[in-house]
Amino acid sequence: MKKPFKNVAVLKGGFSAEREVSLESGAAIASGLRKAGYNVAEIDVTSSEFAVPAGIEAVFIALHGTFGEDGGAQTRLTEFGLPYVGADVEASRRSFDKLLTEIRLREAGVPVPESETLRRGDKRKLSLPVAVKPPRQGSSVGCSLVFNEAEWAPALADAFKYDDEILVQRFIPGREFTVGIVDGEVLPIVEIVTAAGWYDYTAKYKVDTTRYVIPAELDAGTAARMQAATRKTFEALGARGFGRVDFRMTPEGELFVLELNTIPGFTSHSLLPKAAAAAGIEFSALCDRIMKTASL
Repeated sequence: MKKPFKNVAVLKGGFSAEREVSLESGAAIASGLRKAGYNVAEIDVTSSEFAVPAGIEAVFIALHGTFGEDGGAQTRLTEFGLPYVGADVEASRRSFDKLLTEIRLREAGVPVPESETLRRGDKRKLSLPVAVKPPRQGSSVGCSLVFNEAEWAPALADAFKYDDEILVQRFIPGREFTVGIVDGEVLPIVEIVTAAGWYDYTAKYKVDTTRYVIPAELDAGTAARMQAATRKTFEALGARGFGRVDFRMTPEGELFVLELNTIPGFTSHSLLPKAAAAAGIEFSALCDRIMKTASL
């Protein structure tokens, strides 16, 4: 099949708290695209005024976090008239903001945890345990689980380093899963088993004790419900191309969607490539398939 693009660029790095992860993802994607036959320019984005070399036909955005996933890079590429992979400007902004995500998913009937939004000085109404999250960060940056009152103030202080309002969600006990989607295909479900009990930044990138069960050990009915919720989440938020939806499941089998990642990681620890491999899609083919979905 003839590729719609030959000369492409990969945006990596960025200037968010996830810069180092993005550099690793971007390098891996560039290597995969070269293996798939593309001419690839790697662009280390250090400001919102980045430039793209002449002759580039489409762009693979590998920028995690602020500017990469919130619509910033997408806005600039739209101004350039360059097709890019992943969610468009508005869907990126909506998906990156956990508060906007919750509103849209509730409207669509997708189950999300009970929550409240706090500003500095506000009193918490939810009872412990809770998850504390800056609403506009990725890779669990600034996120904490709070099981007792002694942990509350430090968790709040950490989250407020990243935002002026904080999302507090009822903690969902049980198991953690993530489900990727690529070009309309829902990938095998991944169960995440961590030593700490939840998938924080350390579990994602810093330790080798985190286990991934692919495909997850679930009965057929539960797996079907989770994959259907993945597709519903993706469509409700207006995403396109590819993404990854994170879940918690109670011991009774009740599912809750935590978020949609519109630019999931492509590092050696990352889950979308692991799920794709379980579906028989090797890494360069995954990059190629996503690259072909680029559009304005």
